[in-house]
Amino acid sequence: MKKGMTMTIATKRMIAAFALLGGLMVLPAYAQQAPTGAASAQGKIFPVNVQWELAGVNGAPVNSDRPTLQLDGQMRMRGFAGCNTFSATAYPLKNQGITVGPVAVTNKQCDKAAMDAEKTYLLGLRTALQWMVKDGLLYMRSEKTELKFQRALF
Repeated sequence: MKKGMTMTIATKRMIAAFALLGGLMVLPAYAQQAPTGAASAQGKIFPVNVQWELAGVNGAPVNSDRPTLQLDGQMRMRGFAGCNTFSATAYPLKNQGITVGPVAVTNKQCDKAAMDAEKTYLLGLRTALQWMVKDGLLYMRSEKTELKFQRALF
C-alpha cells in the first residue's frame, strides 16, 4: 500500500471514531454554551445544579411526596421519584430540546397510587423532548406528558 492511502484510511478511521464516540463528548459541551443574542437573555441554557420539585403533571397539582430533579454539570440527572430514587444521563440540546437516557431506579415498593404516580413521572422524564423555563418554573414536555417544576427550598 502507498503511504498516501494509509493516511487516507487512518483519516477515515479517525472520522468514524469521532462520529461514534466524539459526538457524545460534544453534547455536554454544547449544553453549557451560551446562545448568542436575545436567546441568551431569555434563559435558554438548561439550569444545571438547581434542585427542582415537581409541582404539576399535565396541569394537575402534585400535593404529597413531591418528586425532585437535579441535573449536574456532568449531565447526570438524579432525584426522588415519589417512592424510589433515580438517576439517568440527560443532554439538553439546541432549541430547548432534551434527551434523557435510560433511567436507573431503586427497587422500593410503595402503595399502588404512589407507584402509579412514580411511573407517570419517570415516563414523562424519559420521553421528554422539550424543556422551558418560564416565570421561574421548569417545564419538561413529551408527546403525552407535561411536567411542571418549581425550585426546591431544601
